[in-house]
Amino acid sequence: MSIVKRGPDSWQVRIFLGRDQEGKIRSYNETIRGSRKVAEEFQTKKKRERDLGIVIERTTVTLGEYLDRWFEVSAKGRLRKRTFEDYQEYMKRYVLPAIGNKKLGQIKPLDIQALYTLMLSKGLSPRTVRYAHAILSSSLKQAVKWQILPFNPASMVDLPKSQRKEMKAFSPAEARRFLNASEMSEWHVVFSLALTTGMRPEEYLGLKWKDIDFANGRAVVQRALVWARKGGGWSLEEPKTAQSRRSIPLPATVIKDLGTHRRTQLARRMKLGAAYSNHDFVFATEVGTPLLASNLTRRHFKPILKKAGLPMEFRLYDLRHSCATLLLSNGVSPKIVAERLGHSTIVMTLDTYSHVLPSMQQDATEELESMLFRRMK
Repeated sequence: MSIVKRGPDSWQVRIFLGRDQEGKIRSYNETIRGSRKVAEEFQTKKKRERDLGIVIERTTVTLGEYLDRWFEVSAKGRLRKRTFEDYQEYMKRYVLPAIGNKKLGQIKPLDIQALYTLMLSKGLSPRTVRYAHAILSSSLKQAVKWQILPFNPASMVDLPKSQRKEMKAFSPAEARRFLNASEMSEWHVVFSLALTTGMRPEEYLGLKWKDIDFANGRAVVQRALVWARKGGGWSLEEPKTAQSRRSIPLPATVIKDLGTHRRTQLARRMKLGAAYSNHDFVFATEVGTPLLASNLTRRHFKPILKKAGLPMEFRLYDLRHSCATLLLSNGVSPKIVAERLGHSTIVMTLDTYSHVLPSMQQDATEELESMLFRRMK
């Protein structure tokens, strides 16, 4: 270790870090401005970090270069394809233009805080900022594990307050109007299954006939249909969480409709012969390929909403919300609803559908009134 005077109130602090595989000396060098005492205090601090095993070497890679490596080595192997592409897109669009060229070791919490402030000033939502933060923080946390950084600068910033998105769900009357309006659609069975099971679109569009147990009236969720952002290709991936892999009882009417749908599909398949691309999908195009959710929405779901006189703002995903809301409003246990939806915890269900809880509490109060006090009066 050494402290060498370089000029008026300027000192070069050097700390020995050992030798590399070739026997060459590795050292940490930093120019400190101020008195010699300031330089000595800095040297003591860095020596302590070295002795504790904290990384103090300067990294010359930029954030952009590091993220490329992180995506390839760490994120790619553990993320679903669509999620991986979303992560890359968020970094490319929001983070890299602002701080991508900064040296990884020079990024401060202030730099990241300024980035989030800039994003908000451009009209981006708090949700977008928080999502970008989750990705960036995860990557920098890994840099700490890899001993590239001594700490995660993203862990020291303030995030914008999360804004809860207004939940849209059918009332019982609206749900019946929707199903009645869909009866003449070739995809009526898709919508009735979605509304009664609470499956995510990628789950019911990934169903195969082997997942349908006609004898016991159940559907098993064990994969998701995922479309890539680039190139438009599709793949079948693991469900979103371990709890997403589940068996769901189906109403008798839905089982009956599935049977009719299967016979129609088999007849089409026989007619087309080798021209039919058989992937065993329950819901497939005329030639057997998987359905694209955006096409299903534009060509069938939205016209049905219009026919039923329902708000056009409803999304295909809102059939899932409608299922949960209808069940909870009718007094079904939140635990049962959580299992049906494939939520990781019942807390997630209660948090997501907290708007239903006041009416449930009122029903519970009326039940207690009936049980405990009515006879006494």
